[in-house]
Amino acid sequence: MRCLFTWILLSGALGAAIAQSYSPKQGETVLRLVFEGRGNVFIKLHTKEAPKTTGQIISLVGSGFYDGQRVFRAEKSPRPFMIQMGDPLTKTKSVDDPTVGSGGSGNKVAYEESGYPNDENAVGLAAIPGDKNSGDSQFYILLGRARFLDGNYTVFGQVVMGMDVVRKIERGDRITSATILK
Repeated sequence: MRCLFTWILLSGALGAAIAQSYSPKQGETVLRLVFEGRGNVFIKLHTKEAPKTTGQIISLVGSGFYDGQRVFRAEKSPRPFMIQMGDPLTKTKSVDDPTVGSGGSGNKVAYEESGYPNDENAVGLAAIPGDKNSGDSQFYILLGRARFLDGNYTVFGQVVMGMDVVRKIERGDRITSATILK
């Protein structure tokens, strides 16, 4: 009986690991985020449609910028809306600190019209409201359709695997690693 129980536990863990792998198609660039205790999220980057934004994100990922950061915004009620991350202040400050949400890399990226809408699974570059050219390192993943954001924030990617993980993410959850897959 004990062996059967162990086999069931290992089978479940192996199944979860297999379900959380993604191989990019030829020509695709994918951002893999690993959330501590949650799992993997794979984001296909729109490199042709938003080259400056995706270039910024790829560069930051390559430098380890996102590793260890925390999600500082998770709006799920009254209806699912978004999670947001990308503030380096979350590495050293509590997500409850009033300055969290104001940090970045210091490199601004002007708005790019990628042609993609702010639908569920969309990944967009956060910016200061009213200044769509103020994007930097912070980005959001939409939990539902939010077309009122169209034209104000660069949609630079789409979750292609791991939306089940995204839906479980809470404010304060940590990104253990961010990597680029090609």
